[in-house]
Amino acid sequence: MSASPQPAHSSLEELRAARLEKAQQLKDLGLNPYAYRWESSHTCAQLQADYAHLAPGEEVEVQVAVAGRVMARRIMGKLAFFSLQDETGTIQLYLDKKRLGEGAEGQNPFTILTKLTDSGDILGAKGTLKRTEKGELSVYVQDYAVLTKSLLPLPDKWHGLTDTEKRYRQRYVDLIVNPEVRETFRRRALITAALRRYLEDRGFIEIETPVLQAEPGGAEARPFITHHNTLEQDFYLRIATELHLKRLMVGGFEKVFELGRIFRNEGVSTRHNPEFTSIEVYQAYADYFDMMDLTEALVVAAAQSALGTLKITYQDQAIDLTPPWRRLTMKEAVLEETGLDVYAFADLKTALDAVKEAGLTAPEDCPSLGHLLNELFEQTVEQTLIQPTFILDFPVEISPLAKPHRSQPGLVERFELFVVGRELANSFSELTDPVDQRRRLELQAAKKEAGDLEAHSVDEDFLTALEYGMPPAGGLGIGVDRLVMLLTDAASIRDVIAFPLLKSQAPKDEG
Repeated sequence: MSASPQPAHSSLEELRAARLEKAQQLKDLGLNPYAYRWESSHTCAQLQADYAHLAPGEEVEVQVAVAGRVMARRIMGKLAFFSLQDETGTIQLYLDKKRLGEGAEGQNPFTILTKLTDSGDILGAKGTLKRTEKGELSVYVQDYAVLTKSLLPLPDKWHGLTDTEKRYRQRYVDLIVNPEVRETFRRRALITAALRRYLEDRGFIEIETPVLQAEPGGAEARPFITHHNTLEQDFYLRIATELHLKRLMVGGFEKVFELGRIFRNEGVSTRHNPEFTSIEVYQAYADYFDMMDLTEALVVAAAQSALGTLKITYQDQAIDLTPPWRRLTMKEAVLEETGLDVYAFADLKTALDAVKEAGLTAPEDCPSLGHLLNELFEQTVEQTLIQPTFILDFPVEISPLAKPHRSQPGLVERFELFVVGRELANSFSELTDPVDQRRRLELQAAKKEAGDLEAHSVDEDFLTALEYGMPPAGGLGIGVDRLVMLLTDAASIRDVIAFPLLKSQAPKDEG
């Protein structure tokens, strides 16, 4: 058996060819480099925990079996040391030529390992446990199997790469070489499970709603459009789950939610991905105050499950998630930050003049005092809300699905939750008056006709449902990706989406 040494600076194609040759040599020896199964007795983390007490040089005669990917190889004459990584962690394989034996003619096990395996290969190994004199817990290998031959090498200095887009494009490699990335997605799974568990324990049920919709609605956002060939009809990918969950409430479900994918044909940024995850929750006979309590409870449950603490750090900022969180109206927040109360002015022009005198900017075509209040909030307040803060009572002009405020004309019963200057949740006392809802949706349709790509047509079926009667209800939407960002200290939304949407790479010039 022979395997030519790899050149120090081989091209990727040459390295792949060399590994293909090794795979063929394994087959020629009657060994399958792409095995069917393997049964492990322990994970790497279990062994590290269960045998942490072993002293250097100590060996125990317990038989164990592990499997994982070879991350590093050191060959020292008749000894070799491989670092093996599974989903939970790493452990060393201690390979002694004498212990592995001679094997059949031409099939020396030690030689096969040293000549025909590479970093990146997936191995199974059986043996006893020993802590080396240098203190490394090791499986002292008696038998092994090549489970998968890797044809492409792992990057040598992945941690030093500055090409973050390559990490997103080749997330599978990112996950192999960066344990902290795997930890992010473990935490994401814990967070989504905690959200579901909290709601289900309190009588909420999850019902899936359509992704393909004849009329998008439930938010102001530009939808993706597709075409159904058999029906000869255009459909839209949903921009929210709201309107179908409300149909379910009309039908008699009193506590309903869905955690699922949402699609919006919008720009990409550190906080926006066109495909993202939200959880929307609706509770009959509740209002937005009940939803504030529920929001606190859900975020606390997620943080405790993923981190075990409510005192966290995000991008070097200390955040305390301990309830109750601060609550103030949008009007109060803007007044506190700018000294301006836009509703105190006689008309829109006077208010706009005062905004300019204060050194602030407002769109020249600002259509109403409500839009101006929201503009000032986004411009001066939003980024200052570092600790969790509920902003209440939004202008009716920007809230087409929320119930009119019971005591403040021109406002609606709506809140948004902000943490580290970012919106994390949105909630209403839900609008249940079908006449008022029709009027607001018709205003949206007029905006669409005028060219607003984020406005939508009237959903007649939804209005029909409302006319059968929907109980008073509170509704809540939480951006799951942003919550995961907060609880994993991730700077970009792409860091918490396993396979974020990326622009296709231009084909390489083969000329």
